[in-house]
Amino acid sequence: MSKKTTHKFKAEVSQLLEILVHSLYTNKEIFLRELVSNASDALEKYRFHTNSADNGDDSIPLEIRISVDPEAKTLTITDTGVGMTRDELMNNIGTIAHSGTAELTRLAQEGQESLDSLIGRFGVGFYSVYMVADEVELTTRSWQEDAVPMVWTSDGRTNYKLEQAPEDTPRGTSIKVMLKEDLASQFTNEAHLKSVIKRHSNFINFPIHVGDERVNTVSALWREPKFQIKAEQYAEFYKFLTFDTEDPLETMHISVDAPVQFNALMFIPSRSTENFLMNRDNWGLDLYVRRVLIERQNKHLVPEYLSFVKGVVDTEDLPLNISRETLQDNVLMRKISSTLVKQILSHLQKMAGDDAERYAEFWREHGNVFKAGYVDFLNKDKFAELVRFNSSTHEDDKGLCSLADYVGRVREGQKEIYYAYGPSRQALALNPHLEMFRRKGVEVLYLYEPIDEFVMDALGDYRELRLVAAEHADPANLEAFETLEPEKEKPEALSEDQRSSLDRMLARIRELLGESVTEVKVSGRLSDSPVCLSNPDGHVTSSMDKIMRTVHKDASIPQKVLEINPDHALIRNMLRIFERDENDAFVEQAARQLFESALLLEGYLSDPHALVGRVQDLLTKSSGWYADK
Repeated sequence: MSKKTTHKFKAEVSQLLEILVHSLYTNKEIFLRELVSNASDALEKYRFHTNSADNGDDSIPLEIRISVDPEAKTLTITDTGVGMTRDELMNNIGTIAHSGTAELTRLAQEGQESLDSLIGRFGVGFYSVYMVADEVELTTRSWQEDAVPMVWTSDGRTNYKLEQAPEDTPRGTSIKVMLKEDLASQFTNEAHLKSVIKRHSNFINFPIHVGDERVNTVSALWREPKFQIKAEQYAEFYKFLTFDTEDPLETMHISVDAPVQFNALMFIPSRSTENFLMNRDNWGLDLYVRRVLIERQNKHLVPEYLSFVKGVVDTEDLPLNISRETLQDNVLMRKISSTLVKQILSHLQKMAGDDAERYAEFWREHGNVFKAGYVDFLNKDKFAELVRFNSSTHEDDKGLCSLADYVGRVREGQKEIYYAYGPSRQALALNPHLEMFRRKGVEVLYLYEPIDEFVMDALGDYRELRLVAAEHADPANLEAFETLEPEKEKPEALSEDQRSSLDRMLARIRELLGESVTEVKVSGRLSDSPVCLSNPDGHVTSSMDKIMRTVHKDASIPQKVLEINPDHALIRNMLRIFERDENDAFVEQAARQLFESALLLEGYLSDPHALVGRVQDLLTKSSGWYADK
């Protein structure tokens, strides 16, 4: 060996090393990711140079080897890449070649960002080794002919030493890490090292050996040409990535060159793993930069309404170790995210068009999560094409239809798409607001989840048809349609005297109910029910009103309009009793019972005791009359 020469670090480099050595850095294993990434870059450079110059040495395999010596408390990482000359060694390792070192030091000192997010952003990936090392010995030989092999040694404090290495030193770089006493057992444990490699560097394009075992056995499938990959390989990779036991429902493998270069391999699981009470944060795509994991479950790549999508994204354009804070505001990330969302929505549109049954399978598993896409106004039109609903045309609650399906079935002259919310199909069958729709054969979309109301409110319209809640529908618009159901026998029309009595009875009911209602009027929408409630403003649905009251912790009952069906037998009986005696107790009893029954159907009746008491009283009286008869 030649004589050692000693070289001082620049002042800001010494300051930075001091921070690294004495930092409270929690994830110390990140140094291994950095050194492996550097080794991978060196191998990629060698392959590029030899492919273009055709002067490489094929006898030495391109690989990374990690070995440990527990007794000596050392860890060694060796690659067979391009290596470095003496000048390159001084430029790349002896100094921090990138600008901004002082800024990095300031940020780290002030604690403005965690150190793990800073490493690598300023070209200091190699120096992360000093978080675990008392001393580092780097031996390297450049791939260039006649290059002199060199040894670089430093304790990471104030200076480094250079000397010539033996002539038989092979091409590449070997970094021998003399580990700190308290970390030696951890980083000479091969099982631990293997787990770190699998977590951070599993898809590096070159073999990584820990001891005699190759660790990165799973290939970066997203980098392979799609036509070369079989469905079984996709399924195997999906199970490796997600630990799912079933094959994915759908696979999306995309390669994009503009506006950002990246590859992505994404999957839609066959079964939903969503649970709104637990595990809600377990989503996001794994972000890689040149096969190196930057962040697992990155939540900036796809919006939460696409959180059912699992997979990886790998880009060439982001720097290694870009901080999480910077990721969120990075322009490239936003471009990648925008492209991914468009690709996923396009894939779903194609699935819906090509295989309705398969799309229905997707919707039943992931539809409730996807509905949250009503907030994505940039993709409103695509979202509108993809949402599905049960409807009055279906025989049970398993049926699904799109807004396009609904439009294809509208009655001639129909200008609105109607919908109604209810906890179940059975509940909607009892909804008095839907009686006129059934009579006229006008389809109504059934909403079973509270979020469906927000979906309809956000969409507003579809193909020039307004989305209108059934309870807000104008009866005059529906009356224009031909009645499809057989007309039921109606009672004899009210005489002029009876109409006058009805007006007085409605006024009496309004007086009895007091401020519970804003108005009592004849209904133009009812045929089977005696009464229904409607909102006086005609804008907010009852279900949306309940949601808003829950949010604001408002337990009061809103004032409603009570609509009366004058052709119903119960109302006619009440009218006859009222004509005999306007103060008959039965009129008040029946009015309150009808009002509270309507409240019960609307979901507003919080205390049913009075209603139950009245029912029992009426049953007692009627059963006595029935028994005597």
